[in-house]
Amino acid sequence: MKKTKVHVVPHSHWDREWYFTTSRSKIYLMKDFQDILDILEEKEDFKYFTMDAQASLLDDYLKWRPQDEYRIRDLVQRRRLVIGPWYTQTDQLVISGESIIRNLYYGIDRCNEFGEPMRVGYVPDSFGQSAQMPQIYRGFGIDSSLFWRGVSDDMVDTTEFIWKGSDGSKVLAVQIPFGYYYGGNIPEDDSDLKEYLKDIIGKLKVKASTNNVYFPNGFDQAPIRKNLPDILKKANEIDNENEYEISDIENYIDSVRNERNEFTELKGEFLNAKHMRIHKSIFSSRSDLKIMNNKLENYITNVLEPLLTLSYSLGNEYPHLVIKDIWKLMFENAAHDSIGSCNSDTTNEDVYTRYKQARDLSINLLDLHMRLISTQIKNNNEEITLTVFNGFPEVRNEVVEFDTYIPGQDFVIKNKNGKILNYIIKEKEDITNYILTQTIRLNPSKKIYIPKTVYRAKIALSVKDIPPMGYTQLVFELDTKNKCEIETSNCKEIENKYYKITANKNGSLEILDKESNKTYKNQAVIEDNGDDGDSYNYSPPRKDIYVSSLDSVSSVEVLKSNIQEEMILKYSLTIPTSLEERAIGKVSVKMPVTMKITLEPKEQIIKFNVNIKNNQALSHRVRVLFNTEIASKFSIADQQFGIIQRPTVLEKDLALWKRDNYSWQEKPITIEPMQSFVTLEDGQRGIALITGCVREYQIVGDNLDTIALTLFRSFGYMGRENLLYRPGRASGEKIIATPDAQLLKELNFDFGLYIYNNKFDEANVANTAKRFLTPIQIYEYADFLNGRLIFAFNDEKQIYENEFSLMNVNNSNFTVSAIKKEEKGDGIVVRIFNGMKNEDAKGSLNINKNVNDAYSAMLDEIYDNTSKLKVNTKTVEVNSLSHCKVQTIVIK
Repeated sequence: MKKTKVHVVPHSHWDREWYFTTSRSKIYLMKDFQDILDILEEKEDFKYFTMDAQASLLDDYLKWRPQDEYRIRDLVQRRRLVIGPWYTQTDQLVISGESIIRNLYYGIDRCNEFGEPMRVGYVPDSFGQSAQMPQIYRGFGIDSSLFWRGVSDDMVDTTEFIWKGSDGSKVLAVQIPFGYYYGGNIPEDDSDLKEYLKDIIGKLKVKASTNNVYFPNGFDQAPIRKNLPDILKKANEIDNENEYEISDIENYIDSVRNERNEFTELKGEFLNAKHMRIHKSIFSSRSDLKIMNNKLENYITNVLEPLLTLSYSLGNEYPHLVIKDIWKLMFENAAHDSIGSCNSDTTNEDVYTRYKQARDLSINLLDLHMRLISTQIKNNNEEITLTVFNGFPEVRNEVVEFDTYIPGQDFVIKNKNGKILNYIIKEKEDITNYILTQTIRLNPSKKIYIPKTVYRAKIALSVKDIPPMGYTQLVFELDTKNKCEIETSNCKEIENKYYKITANKNGSLEILDKESNKTYKNQAVIEDNGDDGDSYNYSPPRKDIYVSSLDSVSSVEVLKSNIQEEMILKYSLTIPTSLEERAIGKVSVKMPVTMKITLEPKEQIIKFNVNIKNNQALSHRVRVLFNTEIASKFSIADQQFGIIQRPTVLEKDLALWKRDNYSWQEKPITIEPMQSFVTLEDGQRGIALITGCVREYQIVGDNLDTIALTLFRSFGYMGRENLLYRPGRASGEKIIATPDAQLLKELNFDFGLYIYNNKFDEANVANTAKRFLTPIQIYEYADFLNGRLIFAFNDEKQIYENEFSLMNVNNSNFTVSAIKKEEKGDGIVVRIFNGMKNEDAKGSLNINKNVNDAYSAMLDEIYDNTSKLKVNTKTVEVNSLSHCKVQTIVIK
């Protein structure tokens, strides 16, 4: 009888932060990593050690022990120390596709400096697997994955199977059946060792499809088991049925492949919680931090990188290293515990600090490059200019709100053709003394315009024909009166070309869709209920009170102008202070909510802002509800690089959960993640909710026709026991209180509503959401501002035209994911994907510069002459993309 080969894989799953801070883990990494190097060098029979697939650990260690770099390089090149492919162990569900791609790219790139990285998608602890991971892995030449969470024996009866992604890409997948730690505590006593191996190896062999068993020797922050070779020698003497040897993940995968070439196939995302917890509502834990992540990801990929590429095309340097540092800050926060916010409050303070650093770097980097462009535009030395930047590859006509400095005298704003643009001043504050003392006149001989009065103002400006992936410059004309003003209206309705929105006496909203003449009632209802969960899971209290904004309105204000109509509703919801009050049916605290709804004349997206001035209640959840009146068995949401259709009721999982006497690790629930939108549609019409805040939704209502967008949930402990939705032990640490997670502060949320009266693909929901999340940027310049306030700048030679567009899409239905400079070349990278439900995506890219060549590249930006695309002077023809397919194009 052939022995089963037990691949004992020494490893340490290294959480960089969790209930402890990164500072603590870095300090202990100094000791544990040094021990690993020592043992691997001293003991040739300790063949391998796997460093949790995180290249960031190399940077952490070498920052303080640079003298060990040669030791690490030697062990990696001899394939004793296994590193990569990730930079950090990323989440896969609420983190963006671009973040995941860059994480792999920079992880592999860093590992390549030491030797060959592991080419396996090793994800031991992330809370579920995205359906697009097979395609992403394949884009980096990775053809296998090994993970723990999300698959059960009701789905597949072996640990090895073929995982088919949304686009059809396939990888060999291995599910670690009992977690990454089941081999971490091998006993050394002979009798104990014999019983231990008989039990655990027997369970593993039942699930294995070959004579190979994966046996991870390690756990969280585990030190190297120095005498492991001796223990395995003893195991081979004790156990005649199995052969134990120190191995690594790639050896194990190769052995499985060599023995078998046909496996069961599973498709899609993996979020099953029968055997392990996936924490399927962690998407809204610490919504304040989640919102920072989501806004920053959108800003970096939709605004910063495209406009830096625009600047690069005009002759300015592309700041690769700064971008890399920004992404690394984001990767540290994308690690599963960090983005999950299932940490101590102290650790989440560090998460916030990294977001703040990434935000500050991003904003100031873009500010510099917008200034480089704005000050070099030929404009006859206009006194005040506004340069409008568009990072979206389509022409824009919309209203932009921005903060700026304006003179006290009358003025109008004109475009390049001298046409006056409408604007309104929404707020202003006199800061003359401060501003004018900041001016630095580097050349005192130069006469400059200095206004007598300066206001810091918030302006809404109606811009038209803003070039795709480009800019145009506007100018102030002084001493001419602006004719556009805000008027307060007594009526309780606002409207534009597409909608009429009415506030009813009870505070509910009616939205008349003019195109279909259909009225949607009871829209944007704020709902509050209790949260008996923790940092990992929402769970309903055993006794609860639901409170809504209906009959809670205190005032309605309507503001109108010819570029914008706004409705401001103020609610006062009386809710329980705590779970204890909910249990006895008591309400005692006011939750003031302000909802602002904005319509622009020709905009199909209704813009919402919800502000909670001062949350004073504990352990509760607040959602906003939109009744679509479309009863549906499925919702459609976006995932990384495409859409995913999910059932609104988990009938099969719920039946199995009941069959198993409710013994699953978590109850199957339909609280789901998204990237930017969720929609219900029936093939004739649909309603899409586009989130600029939390990426979590649920389809609710008696008819399953209502979209519930989570705004926030609050909780008081990192982990709690015996939840309704998650029975048994606490996740994390139950003794760690998290008062910061109660979010007792001001909270702010932005989202949009898009009603369409055709099929999903015809409505092009993915591109509509992308445009909503790609805000136009405006840069103001005037000589009187040049100084300490914005850092003094030398006069630049004016060489750029008043208006420029780098590229635009033509007759296209694909969605652009990224526009950036090539990492290791001088080309421009444009990444696109198919965001349609049924149609293939096709079209072309028009480049306003001569194109020498264009290539279809891997996600790692590798390409050759066999992957050339058709180029016609300035047009790149894009290959047709099937469902959820992503393509990386390099333009030379």
